[in-house]
Amino acid sequence: MKGKQTQSQHSVLYRFIVGMFIGSGFILPGVSGGALAAIFGIYERIISFLANLTKQFKENVLYFIPVALGAGFGIFLLSFGVSYLLTNYQTIVSWFFVGCIVGAAPALWQEAGKKGRTRQDIFVLIGSFVLGFILLEFGQQLFNGSVQPSFLAWIISGCFIALGMLIPGLSPSNFILYMGLYDKMSDGFKSVDFSVILPIAIGGVLTILLFSKLVEWIFKHYYSLFFHFIFGIVIASTLMIIPRSYPNFALFQYLMCVVMLVAGIAMGLWMAKLEAKYK
Repeated sequence: MKGKQTQSQHSVLYRFIVGMFIGSGFILPGVSGGALAAIFGIYERIISFLANLTKQFKENVLYFIPVALGAGFGIFLLSFGVSYLLTNYQTIVSWFFVGCIVGAAPALWQEAGKKGRTRQDIFVLIGSFVLGFILLEFGQQLFNGSVQPSFLAWIISGCFIALGMLIPGLSPSNFILYMGLYDKMSDGFKSVDFSVILPIAIGGVLTILLFSKLVEWIFKHYYSLFFHFIFGIVIASTLMIIPRSYPNFALFQYLMCVVMLVAGIAMGLWMAKLEAKYK
């Protein structure tokens, strides 16, 4: 009995920590909540729940409460420190997230090949990598920070956040940053400003209602292809968050990048091991 209780507690803790990572994907530029959900093994269940809300409702709600609490805590916590960290330590922090993805990526690769791996799957992976890289690389030029805060703009931001959950590898914060709304969104979360939070929630819910069924259908009929598509997007999004510039870096700062990379890999491997144990 004690063993079962301990396992349950660990499982809840695991889901809470995963939720924090997923929440970080909603607010940290370059990080995808959906990709992290896929890497840590709960993406498929999230999609199934969102597409069939009345099916096993109580069981799913109890399962996702720790995830939702973790995501909310992660968003709220990061909204306080994200501007400071990204302004002063963006390069070092980015290497930690790169490490997390690298550490957990083998588990995602194994999941992608669970039902077999064909030449077509590899072509899809390569294609999604190229597509993801192009979209992420040139997304900034599309918006160029010209969008003014408004109810409609926040609804669109909510749509991007939900798409970041439904489409692994898509980083919603990237597009919100490109629109010039990122700092205002972060401030809105930090001050619990409902003029920002409410339209974002509306946009997110509408997007989930419109597209979750489609994503679930793709999963049922093209599982292997879709997971390889996800893996290609994850690789592209990971490459995009690898820091390219190190202005005036001292030896200690370079060492901190290495330390954060190693720490991230260790975290990713640990989370993947927990996922395999409690999946």
